[in-house]
Amino acid sequence: MIRVKRRLNSTDVADALTDLFILRGPPEYIRSDNGAEFIAKKVRAWIGAVGAKTAFIAPGSPWENGYCESFNARFRDELLNGEVFTTLREAQILIERWRRHYNTVRSHSALGYRPPAPKSIVPIDQRPTMH
Repeated sequence: MIRVKRRLNSTDVADALTDLFILRGPPEYIRSDNGAEFIAKKVRAWIGAVGAKTAFIAPGSPWENGYCESFNARFRDELLNGEVFTTLREAQILIERWRRHYNTVRSHSALGYRPPAPKSIVPIDQRPTMH
């Protein structure tokens, strides 16, 4: 899920990272830019408390965080540049819709033109039975 708010602060960052760590476990490093929400003492302390380390990219060096920069460019090109959101709720709905499409439908060249997490459909007559 992409967090959509008018402004994200250090608490929002810690909450998002908590959700990710619960889902996937804590990483060895968290790479980010030097934005205020990531360099906040609260976030750095929280990251350290869960056993991860920070790896900040050098200012003006987006290539050091290529995956995020690539995603951000596509997010801007494919959605944000073509939309004018009239409410925060509208932005949340349309951004979540785009994220789902990006992950489950849209082809990715690095994956042999397959989506990263395609939806699985199992015909009802092929589903396992409960005994």
